[in-house]
This record gives sequence, structure tokens and C-alpha cells, in this order.
Amino acid sequence: MLTRPLPTLEAWTAHFAAATIPVLPRTAESIDWLATRQDDLDAHSIAEFLAGDPLMALKLFSHVASLRRPGHEDDDEEVVTETLTAALVYLGVGPFFRAFQHLQTTEDLLQAHPQARDGLHEVLTRAARAAVFALGFAVHRMDSDAPALYHAALLHDFAEMLLWCHAPDLALEIRQRQRRDPRLRSAQAQWDVLHIRLTDLEQALMRTWRLPRVWRRLTDDQAAVHDPQARCVTLAIRLARHTQHGWDNPAVPDDVTDIAALLNLSPEATLRKLRDLDEG
Repeated sequence: MLTRPLPTLEAWTAHFAAATIPVLPRTAESIDWLATRQDDLDAHSIAEFLAGDPLMALKLFSHVASLRRPGHEDDDEEVVTETLTAALVYLGVGPFFRAFQHLQTTEDLLQAHPQARDGLHEVLTRAARAAVFALGFAVHRMDSDAPALYHAALLHDFAEMLLWCHAPDLALEIRQRQRRDPRLRSAQAQWDVLHIRLTDLEQALMRTWRLPRVWRRLTDDQAAVHDPQARCVTLAIRLARHTQHGWDNPAVPDDVTDIAALLNLSPEATLRKLRDLDEG
């Protein structure tokens, strides 16, 4: 467990790249159960069991990326591993179960850190809601890359998830500072405590792990200004963050206005759609 910030972004990247990516306890139990029935399974059915765990998705995608030939990031091998099902097809059912035995879980790591478990749960819940919003936006826009946008939103905050797992005291310090000062932006709080921004760490880790370039683009908040797909993801993340504790956050009207422009709907129709997505 890290209890003090590392000196540079490069040091943070090296540390997290070498750290174990834990999975949710229910995921580890599901994989153990599925392993006894693998002859009856295909990639799609396995993906359904993994879909609710962003950490397991990250673990799978980084493992599959490590199998690709170095120097071939632009070829078809990258394109076919942008969704859970595609990654599982690429890997194969048997190799999947051989690669993911005896998984470390978040409960193993955070057994003595109940506040960190709660903090991680908040991020996971927010990520799941953001993924639903991003998928809904993509479907409305008839975007053929809707599954990739779903996964990009699901994994958008993976560095924060890993921080809760491997540096819970530092993650708690960030949360406490923001609670003491509601006007303190997340990026500034991260810089004050960690001396890096988690968005920069995510981009560095995605390059290190050779994750699909489309994710680097879709999770780059700077790209959202000119890229409608990245804007789908960014707005989904924003909305999920602002509505995490209810829809009365004063930032929600601005979110609705921006999403309405993206979807070419009125603000009233957009709000109804967003509530339907959240409740459905």
C-alpha cells in the first residue's frame, strides 16, 4: 500500500503498471464457477458475467493487449479487441480460464480499509451509470461504435479505482479535501495530494499496457471539444458524477443543455431520456 505520493508521473505509471489489478469478489466467484462448465460456454456468455466489473475488464484487456505483437498497434489485432466479447474471442475460452485463476479481489486488498471499500464502491457505481449513459447517447446517435463507447465510459476512471485499491490513504485524503471544500475541483485535489492528475496517469497506463488507441481517444477529455464520440463519454461521466447523490445538483442543468446539443433534442426531452436511462 502506498502511503506517500510518488515523485513523478513516470514513477506512478511504473508502480501501477506492475501492481496487481484486483477484481470484485463476485467476479472471482463467477469465474471459478464458470471454469467447471467451460465446455458449454462461448465468449459472449462469459462476457455477460464479466460486464459489471470494470477492474476485470481492465485486467482482461491489458492481458490481451500484451499478447499482440509489438509494433502492430495499428493493425486489425487492435480493432478486434475493443469489447469484452471480442477480447475473449481473440484469447479463447480455454486460455482465458488458464490465465485468470486464483484472482486477487478488492476484498482481499481492502479488508482492513472499510472507508476505502466504500470509496471504491462509489467509483464503480458511478462508472456503471456512466457506461449506461454513454451507450444510450451512442445508440440515439446511431453510432456503430456504441460498444466501444460503453467500455470507454466504464473504464474512464480506472486510475481512481486503482488508487483506492493500492493507495487508500491518499484516495481518502483527496475525498476529504473535496468534502471540506465543495468548490475544489477533482484535478486540483489530485495534484495537491498526488502531484499528478489521474487523467494523465490513465493515459500513460493505457500507452504502457498498449490498450486500443480508440480508448485513449475516447477517454481524453481534451479531445471531447472536437470529437463527438469522446464528447459522448465525457458528458456521460460528467452526468454520472453530478447525479451520484441525486438529480438536484446545480450542475445538472448545464449537463442537460450540453447533452441536448449532442443528441439534437430539446432540454425537456433530453432530461426525460436521461431519467429513463438511469431508471431502466
